[in-house]
Amino acid sequence: MSIQTHPSTFLFLRLNPIIPMGRRITMQWIALTFILLLGFSNARADGFWDDSFFDMPNDVKQAKAEHKTGVFLFFQMADCPFCHRMETTVFTDPAVIEYMKKHFITASIDIEGDVMMTDFEGKQITQKEFAFKQFRVRATPVMAFIDTQGKVATLFTGPTRSPAEFLSLAEFVTSGAYKEPGMNFFKYRQQHEK
Repeated sequence: MSIQTHPSTFLFLRLNPIIPMGRRITMQWIALTFILLLGFSNARADGFWDDSFFDMPNDVKQAKAEHKTGVFLFFQMADCPFCHRMETTVFTDPAVIEYMKKHFITASIDIEGDVMMTDFEGKQITQKEFAFKQFRVRATPVMAFIDTQGKVATLFTGPTRSPAEFLSLAEFVTSGAYKEPGMNFFKYRQQHEK
C-alpha cells in the first residue's frame, strides 16, 4: 500500500530538526504534520458545533429541555468552497457562536457521509441518505433550522454573505417570524435591515 503525502509534509520534516531524516516516516508523524499544517492554514469552526451523536430525536429533546429554539443542521461536503467559507468566516465569528449556543443545538451533516445516525423518526440511516432522501440536498451548503417538535422551521440553500446575514437568518427563526403567513427570510431581512 502506498501512502500519498503532500510535498509540504516533506518540507516540514526536512526543516524540523527533531525528526531524523534517516528514520522511516510513520503514519503518526504524517498525521501530526497534517494536523499542524491544517491548524495553521486557517481558522475552523471548532467552538461552533455541539458534540452531536447524530441522534436527531435526542438533539430535539435536548433543545427543548434547555429552552432553546431548536436544532441547526448544516449540510455540507468536503470539496465545497462555500461550506468552507461558512466554516472559516461565519461559524468562527464570536457573535454567531454566542447566539447559536444560546438558541440551538448544532450539527454538521456530511452529504457524502456513510456515518450512521438516527433520523427524526428514530430510524437508523446514513448521513448521505438523511441528506438526499429526507432533505433533498443536492447542492451545498444547505442550512436547516428544526423546531422543538422536530419539524423544519426554515431551509436556506447556499452560503450567507456575512456573519450579520447569518445572524439575521437565525433571528428569523428564533423570533417566530417564519410562522407568519406570507413571510419568508428575504422579506424579514428587508424589514429588519439596519
